[in-house]
Amino acid sequence: MKMGREIINNRIMDKYRAYEMNPGDKVQTDAEWLQFARENGQTTYHVIGTCKMGQDPMAVVDDTLRVRGIEGLRVIDASVMPTLTTGNTNAPTIMIGEKGAAMIKEDNAA
Repeated sequence: MKMGREIINNRIMDKYRAYEMNPGDKVQTDAEWLQFARENGQTTYHVIGTCKMGQDPMAVVDDTLRVRGIEGLRVIDASVMPTLTTGNTNAPTIMIGEKGAAMIKEDNAA
């Protein structure tokens, strides 16, 4: 953030810059920047992969969405995606939910 301010305040950027709206001149010290970041920071990406599916030793769930080593537990959400998709994660997450529901229904049929 400090570097961004430094870049935009370079005189070569004068014709592109009006004024700093946020945080404005009130934030100057490292402590003030940290406080600003804590109060205003937020994610703009879709968190996935915290319980990734796969065959490698770091994979939490198998290809049937079952948590390795814990009987009767499945993870059926975006956290099983081993890598981030290039598009929005909404449709793939819905698909995972639908597939997971079908797996549970299949396991409990009879």
